[in-house]
Amino acid sequence: MTGTITEPGSPGKIIKLKAPVGINELKNLRAGDEVSLSGYLLGARDEAHKRMVKSLEKNEKLPVELKNQVIFYLGPSPVPPGKSSGSIGPTTSSRMDNLTEPLLKSGVSAAIGKGERSLKTKKLFKKYMAVYFVAPGGVSAYLARKVKKIDQAAYKDLGPEAIFRLEVEDLPLFVAYDIHGGDVFHSAI
Repeated sequence: MTGTITEPGSPGKIIKLKAPVGINELKNLRAGDEVSLSGYLLGARDEAHKRMVKSLEKNEKLPVELKNQVIFYLGPSPVPPGKSSGSIGPTTSSRMDNLTEPLLKSGVSAAIGKGERSLKTKKLFKKYMAVYFVAPGGVSAYLARKVKKIDQAAYKDLGPEAIFRLEVEDLPLFVAYDIHGGDVFHSAI
């Protein structure tokens, strides 16, 4: 099941998107659009990416489905008593640049992080018709309020570098790279 999108392309409007998300929803997004993401996504960063890529190189089955998935580059803080999530904030995305293509090739439809990516990686998002979102940095306690549930989904031995499954509601994001080559940081490629 893929997501839904409402209110596309209207300046000043927030686009509501439901994850997982497919190409039909992504084609309506443009660099600079403000998005409110709800649904289920994966959280993973450096070590989990390395392990997934190694498994893909060996043609091994991954412990999570990647088709139409949104991956949030994060390392969450422990969940405090009575809370749904500890602080979550985007990590620097460029650290995943050399690990991005195998995941996009395996069906990942979007990634969430912070900061600009390499030109090569930007072109990969366009090639695989995927979107790169940026999340606001420095507001990890606020972002945690958008998490309804977070659990370790795989590679639990990696601790905060494990793969997490998150259920989010109205997670605020901006489209940094769209599937058409739009780039919020620079002109289109």
